[in-house]
Order: sequence, then C-alpha cells, then structure tokens
Amino acid sequence: MPDTISQPPPALKSERDRFVALAFCWADMILELDEAGVVQFSGGVVDAVLGRQPDDLKGLGFGDLVLPADRPLVAELLDAARHRGRIENVSIRLQGIRGPTAPLQFAGYFLPDLNRHFFLSFRVGPPAALRHPERELHRDTTSGLYRSDTFSEIACEALGATPVTRTPEAKDAPRALTLIQLDGFSDLQARLQPDAHRQLERTIGACLKAHAVDGDAAGVVAPGRYSLVHTAEVDVGDLEDKIANYARAADPEERGVDVGSATIAVDTHLVSEQDLATGLLHVINRFRKNEGPAFTLKKLSNNLSSLVGEAVRAVDLFKNLVLAGEFGMRFQPINHVETGRAHHFEVLASFPTAIGQGSPYRYITFAEETGLICDFDMAMVLKALDWLARENRLGRYRIAVNLSGHSIGVLSFVDELHRQLAQNTWAQRSLIFEITESARIHDLDAANRFIQSLRKRGHEVCLDDFGAGAANFQYLSALEVDVVKLDGEALKQAIAGPRGRAFLKALATLCTELGVDIIAEMVDDLAMFKFVKDCGIRYVQGYLFGKPSEDISVFGRGRRLDWMNS
Repeated sequence: MPDTISQPPPALKSERDRFVALAFCWADMILELDEAGVVQFSGGVVDAVLGRQPDDLKGLGFGDLVLPADRPLVAELLDAARHRGRIENVSIRLQGIRGPTAPLQFAGYFLPDLNRHFFLSFRVGPPAALRHPERELHRDTTSGLYRSDTFSEIACEALGATPVTRTPEAKDAPRALTLIQLDGFSDLQARLQPDAHRQLERTIGACLKAHAVDGDAAGVVAPGRYSLVHTAEVDVGDLEDKIANYARAADPEERGVDVGSATIAVDTHLVSEQDLATGLLHVINRFRKNEGPAFTLKKLSNNLSSLVGEAVRAVDLFKNLVLAGEFGMRFQPINHVETGRAHHFEVLASFPTAIGQGSPYRYITFAEETGLICDFDMAMVLKALDWLARENRLGRYRIAVNLSGHSIGVLSFVDELHRQLAQNTWAQRSLIFEITESARIHDLDAANRFIQSLRKRGHEVCLDDFGAGAANFQYLSALEVDVVKLDGEALKQAIAGPRGRAFLKALATLCTELGVDIIAEMVDDLAMFKFVKDCGIRYVQGYLFGKPSEDISVFGRGRRLDWMNS
C-alpha cells in the first residue's frame, strides 16, 4: 500500500517541513495524516515509542495505531479539529509492537488550505491529569469522565483559578462551564441492552472529552447529566446535536433523548480561586440533585457571579456558626425490640432559625458539598464530649455522633479526632461513632483501618445508610463494624415488596453470624415495628419510641410498652 501513495505537492511539503521544525521544539514524535486519517509522514522517536521505523507507518490508518479504548476519543478529536482547526493537549495511548505505550501528550492542527491534512505532535510524559500524584482522581469506569466530586476540582483548574496546567499564551483565553442534561435518559437506558448502554456512555464520554479543555475537563454529574469546561470556540448547539444523534442511533426504537444545556461564562479576573471553587461545587451539586423548577437549565444565569455570591454567603454563615458552636444537639433513642430499653441515643444537629429554613439534613448536605463537613464533624465531636463531661458523669447515657464518609478520608481530620480521643479516654464507653454517607468511601481498606483504630480505643462503630444494594454487602464484608443501620427507605421498600421479609430475615441471620447488630430506622408505627421484629432485627429507631429532643431525660432509660406484647 505505501507504494501507491503519491508524493505531496511542493507547497504542502514546504509547510510540512516548517511544521516538523516547529513541532520538534515540543514533540518527541510527529505524524501527518490525510483527511481520511491515513498516515502520510512520521518523524521523531517513532522506533522508541512504537517499535517501528518511520517509513513503516506510511499508509496505515491512524485509528489502527490507537489503543482500542482510546479510539472513540481520537475519532471525536479529529472530527472536532475539522471544525475548530486544532487539537489541544490530550492524553492518549498508542499500540506499539511491544504493547501499549505509556500515556502520550497529543496535540495537533487541521489545515484545510493544505490538502485538508492533520499535523499531529506527541510528547512522552504524564498528561495534565496525572500531574497531581498526591491527589486521588475519581473517574466513572464506563464513560471515562470524572465523577462529580473530582470534576469540581478539575473544572476550577481548567477555568483558570489554579492555572497549573495552562500555558502562558492560553491563560487569558475565555473559557466556560456547560451543563448538559439528557431528558428521557432513564427511559432510554431501560430500552437498551447492557452492552449497548455501556457503548453509548463511552461514546458520549469521548464526545465530551474531545470538546473539553485539555481533552479531559469533563464529568458525569449524575445519570444523563454531564458537565465540561471548554473554550469559547466550541459550538455547544452542535455538541447537543451530536449527543442527540448518538442516543437516537443507539435506541432500538429510534426515539432518543431531548438534550438541553446551560453555559455559564466565567470571568476569573473578578472571582478568587476559593470563591470560584465554592461556586462550582454549589452549581454542580444542585445540578446533580435536580432541585426542580427553582434550578432548571433554562433558569441558569449566564454569569457565575450571582451563584458564587450565593454560595460564598452561605459558606461564611455556616463557618461562623460552626466556629461559634451556635448549633444544638437533639437526641433520639435506639431501643431494644424486646425490652424497650434505650441501647443508646443518636445525636442530631439542630440549627438556629436565623440561618434560614430547611431541615438539618439540608445543612449537613451543604457542608459536605462545600468542603465544610470536616469542620462540622469535629465541632460536633467536641460538643458531644463537652456534653458527656457535664451531663453524663454517672455514665447513664451512651450517645452516637455522626462522621461523614468524606471526613474519615481526610488525614488532618483523622489526626485531630485521635488527638481529642486520646485526651478524653474516659469517654470510650459512652461515645459511639456512626459513619454516614458511605457512598463517599472510595478506599475501603483505609476506611476499615480508621474504623479499627476507633474500636481499639473502645468506641463502637456503626455503619449508617445500609440498604439492599450490592455495594452495601461489599461494605459489610470489607468494614468490620459493631452495628449497621438499615436505611429507612430500604425498610419501606422491603415492606412493600413480596421478597422484603425474606431479605431482611437473611440479612439479620448474616449479621448475627458476623457478630454485627442491626438497627432499623424510621420505625414510625406499630406495623413497621412488628415487621422488623418478625424479621429478627433487635434494635429500632423512630417516632414510635420518640421524636428527637434536646432534653434526653424525657426518654428515661426506656421501658417495655403494652403494645410491644401484642
């Protein structure tokens, strides 16, 4: 096949030679492709990278040189370059004679006035996303996009507040954050076979990455909800059309989805790094939770400043509240199903009405979303220790304090917690820890080491939010705890479903064999109580035994009630 390729015209050869000279200032390897993606020329350390001689690549399709997992991304990049003219610094891998290459930094240009050829440069070295080995970056395993927790950090950098990966000449280039929503995505997913759904997710992921800054600044916020940081030259309407076409092509009924978007312009000269990070977290998490008509794509502002201001004011208010300890503690009992006596009391936060309306859960969620949860968790631990020292001198009560799954992965928080516990060893039998938001636990081995460190100090540990999902059984297997708390929604589903009773009985038996107690929460009526008791669950929490109260004495030690015999 190489013999059939004609020599390039003089003008093209001259421009190619100029490109080659310039490219070698940056690149270790260069390729020239025709419009169809066939290699016309190669140079540089081809042998060292691919184990081939430069002439051996001539006539080969570039896609055949790319590792299969990266081919959708490369195809999108080349297609995008036909419209935008260039490919920014992106990480891909090629298939060499000796096997896959290490990640290569890949950039290039499409020159329509020079036979519509592509000129590509490759440099051996870590991509931008790997320049932070000390930071854990979480990706969605199917789409290859960043998960929402990591994307907020990547987006902040890509928008320019922390320009660690931006070249000086690109620092002032305008960039924007776009949120994309696929209405009808869950219905489409139900119509697709698993393999077809995974392929669609990979294709959408490649499409978004191809249009994102550095070919990487894109995330999956929730099923059917995506976000990316891009330059001003990206045609968002065209991107919507491409995604809609991919969905329609994958749909066996050819119905597809409705694709909508909102683009938020960011002037990084007017927004500080910290405020931008706060604003991004605020926007992305509200988008992830789909808060209804108050936060639709159509109502999103075209300027981030108002959203940043809203988040910054809320953060400052919450910080001051935590620092001043201006929140209260309410207690709710966990009772034994046979004796009616309180085993211990969960500590719940209460907030002054001055900070606005909403449930305590809303404020805890806000603290998790904006990175304040460690400060709040520590403040609650200190308040609980102070209460025990004042009100529990006789050791009458045992209380459980919540720790977020996010907090237990933060080294500074863990160190401070152990310092406090070492200074208050008297509280080991009175203070229980309840791990919440288990979905935020990514490193189960590290989480288990933390849990065992608490248990060695004499503190019992409970795993909250336990449900019927497969991941929960993974947690139960990997995390050695004293108690698991059955999520109230999971309990309602078990009662409603025909197999619910069998599931809970099996779970109770399994936990008994593991030496783990179960608490069923949100037991609010007699029917629910009888159900969980019949399933072999020993402890319950809910309005049936009392609503949370600031006065723990109203519950006494608990007692067997008449209806418990019925």
